[in-house]
Amino acid sequence: MNKRQKFLTEARYVDFLVYSEETKEFWDHNTFESDSPEQEASLRATHFKNVALKKLLISYTGGVEISALEPMLEELIRNFERRQEMLALSEKTESISPLAIDDWLDEYEEFVQVASLCILLHRTDLLERFAALLDAAGYCGQDALYEDLLCKVLPDREDIDDWYHDVYTPLLQAIYADDKEVASDLLTEYCEQWYPAFKQAPWHDSHLQGDEGSYVGYWAIEAGTIAYLYGIDDSQIDHMVYPKDLVEYARSHAPTA
Repeated sequence: MNKRQKFLTEARYVDFLVYSEETKEFWDHNTFESDSPEQEASLRATHFKNVALKKLLISYTGGVEISALEPMLEELIRNFERRQEMLALSEKTESISPLAIDDWLDEYEEFVQVASLCILLHRTDLLERFAALLDAAGYCGQDALYEDLLCKVLPDREDIDDWYHDVYTPLLQAIYADDKEVASDLLTEYCEQWYPAFKQAPWHDSHLQGDEGSYVGYWAIEAGTIAYLYGIDDSQIDHMVYPKDLVEYARSHAPTA
């Protein structure tokens, strides 16, 4: 295992991969406790979306080849679509979002992580499908980072000066900094304050739980995506949460004009 973060043990990595397969078999024969079949289907879809996301993240943390992440990302987007479909039936709201990115910081972070993976792996097709789920729920044109991530890849995005969560302020400032060195410094600042800002997230401090815990990796993937999209020098960034090799992969595999 050529792990990318020191907290991941081989036992934790192997156990999760085994679990990710066993949980499929278990829920083939069991049901979630719920008040209705629609709610049960929504809970089931949420569970498998969460497992797919954790599998992708722990695989990256565990050191798999970056190209091997693509089928996992495809599976994750399918699970997001299933989650949205089942949630809409359960809540009787057709255009409901699979993530409440305005209310919950950790769900916003999940959005930018997944969107960033689509961008860095050059899967515009998956990004279109993922963004469509949240656009349809009314998030289009509401948040600056949301739009700044998407506008370099998807057409007809909006220019907006407001954003939902203060933690992303240095990242947004890096995009618009006039001085290249200042932009790099802001990117570093963002990485340094990223983990403390998520102390309320369910995954915070999960590395302290040992091999039986829920740790899959701590990654500010969106920081790398902003560096890639906006040409910010990240050569001096040496922070655990910064996905440097993902950015290098994106640059080396960028489509030619």
